[in-house]
Amino acid sequence: MSPGAGRTALVTASSVVSKVAAAHAAEADAARGPVTTVVDAVVEAGFARHMVPAAHGGAAGGFGELVRAVAEVGRGCASAAWFASLCAAVGRMAAYLPAEGRAEVWADGPDAVLVGGLLPAGTAEPVAGGWRLSGRWPYVSGVAVADWALLCGKTAEETPSAKFFAVPKGTFEIIDTWHTVGMRGTGSHSLALEDVFVPAHRALDTADLMAGTAPDAAAACHSVPLKAANGITLAAPALGAGSAVLTRWSDLLSAKLAKQGQTVISGPVDRTGIDLTFARSAGEIDLAELLLTRVAEVADSGAVPPELVARNQRDCALAVELLSGAVDRLFRSAGSTAQDEGDVLARGWRDVAGIAGHSGLQFTAGATAYARLVLSGG
Repeated sequence: MSPGAGRTALVTASSVVSKVAAAHAAEADAARGPVTTVVDAVVEAGFARHMVPAAHGGAAGGFGELVRAVAEVGRGCASAAWFASLCAAVGRMAAYLPAEGRAEVWADGPDAVLVGGLLPAGTAEPVAGGWRLSGRWPYVSGVAVADWALLCGKTAEETPSAKFFAVPKGTFEIIDTWHTVGMRGTGSHSLALEDVFVPAHRALDTADLMAGTAPDAAAACHSVPLKAANGITLAAPALGAGSAVLTRWSDLLSAKLAKQGQTVISGPVDRTGIDLTFARSAGEIDLAELLLTRVAEVADSGAVPPELVARNQRDCALAVELLSGAVDRLFRSAGSTAQDEGDVLARGWRDVAGIAGHSGLQFTAGATAYARLVLSGG
């Protein structure tokens, strides 16, 4: 990140979270989920409240600030950055609940930890006063430390629709399913519940999220169509991890260059190859940052026209593609030291690859949506 850029409260606090997350990264990997010390640091820094409406004590903050803060945490641990980013993102989504539902979710303050089951994996039966919700949701990051879960389900009505339902901890079961190569520390296990009553005031229409029409919206972050913003919360952790990999690679290769006069089995150090690898990878990481910065600027404008919604989707996917390519190149050229499972470079390589595989960051989907909109003339 540029020195002094965006030194707001969340960004400043994120440097502390980054150090805490780095110190516990191996522990989170082994536990396959966020550790208490890191969760506490993330909440204390203000990630959970970052996009909570001001009426409920939140910051109603912006995406530009969030990207910088998440990327800073990602320099310490991509899994911790993912958790921090989704805390803010799901908190923003909960702002679309009816007033009574918002008051219930944030009854104890704006620092409630919210997690999301974003796939429409459940079914909701209409009943008097609300819904009966059942289902099993995969990939619910941070579910073990959640206060509330926001779950997507299809309604069993004559005209079915998709809604999100807010359910408190204690009403759902956590199923241990997260056994992955990368992003191990996110604790993205499955969540299940059966025939749980959800009052009508704790349900919101997916159509409102997609359109960016939050009730009583008083901040730009609550007027953004979902597809204009969701990619950036997924991509920002990879930006921080990529920066950390570049720093670690530079340290390793600087040490190798200092020994270039020695005889080694592999022969003399290829200085030109090192220079080109560094310059190209650093440039691609910089390009990714520029793309995500522009995405954040568009999202922070509030209402976003369809063409820019599609461009934001494209840019987030392209940024992660650039980051994944740069990190892969650095890993392959770093030597045996970087192969150690606990090395920052090895973890970063696994984590960025894991992020790049997310369904919401596939370039084909974002590119075709953008191209077809633009080439058809809108």
